[in-house]
Amino acid sequence: MDLASILGMVICIILVVIAIVVGEGMEALARFGDIKSVLITIGGSFCATLTSYSMKDFLNGLKSFTLILKEPQLNTPELIVKIIDLSNVARKEGLLSLEEAATDLDDAFLKKGILLIVDGTDPELVRAIMETELVSIEGRHKKTIGFWETIAALGPAWGMIGTLVGLINMLSNMDDASTIGPSMSVALITTLYGSMLANWICQPVANKLKNNNNDEMMTKEVMIEGLLSIQAGENPRVIEEKLKSFLSPNDRSLGKDGGEEDE
Repeated sequence: MDLASILGMVICIILVVIAIVVGEGMEALARFGDIKSVLITIGGSFCATLTSYSMKDFLNGLKSFTLILKEPQLNTPELIVKIIDLSNVARKEGLLSLEEAATDLDDAFLKKGILLIVDGTDPELVRAIMETELVSIEGRHKKTIGFWETIAALGPAWGMIGTLVGLINMLSNMDDASTIGPSMSVALITTLYGSMLANWICQPVANKLKNNNNDEMMTKEVMIEGLLSIQAGENPRVIEEKLKSFLSPNDRSLGKDGGEEDE
């Protein structure tokens, strides 16, 4: 469970509620509830997004919200140690020995690369195949990110549409001056809903998915470079130093066994 995402969203709405009720009490919250504004802003935003995507992509986009609640299972330093271990095995027993080692791997991308190497595939072809899959993975991620960015863009726009509807209704009924203030307040609620939808939920979700995508792309690039280095027969210590360049200085301590070559 990714506590950062949960805490960020919960604390954000708590702070907004506190700002509303301070000095005026809980009854002030009643002013910020309006079903017509919900229908126009939330309903309009999601329906316009549905128009922009196929039904399958729309449903997949909604399901992707759960991704920000999961802790990413990416550990690049640990992956580098694993690649160094594989390089030691290949250096000692040959590339064919990696086929057995691949059966214990959970990562399908890394396993695919190892099997390509074991099959004697040309290094340039290995790189081309792996990078093509990398591009495909990133393309799927960008489609999901774009889904949330679309809602984030449409939310404030539909909020403004709701405000315009409210203003039109208000201006068409100016006989009673006492209703102008409340009517204006209701009209502005739709703008608030649109801004909250975009900046409380959709844009943060898109940003989180972008960060997760960047981390995954870097991890897979480490896999590609590591596998090609193993195929080229490079020294495990050289491979370690090459792969550690992907990490920040604080993450480059892989442990005593990370770069030691088997005797």
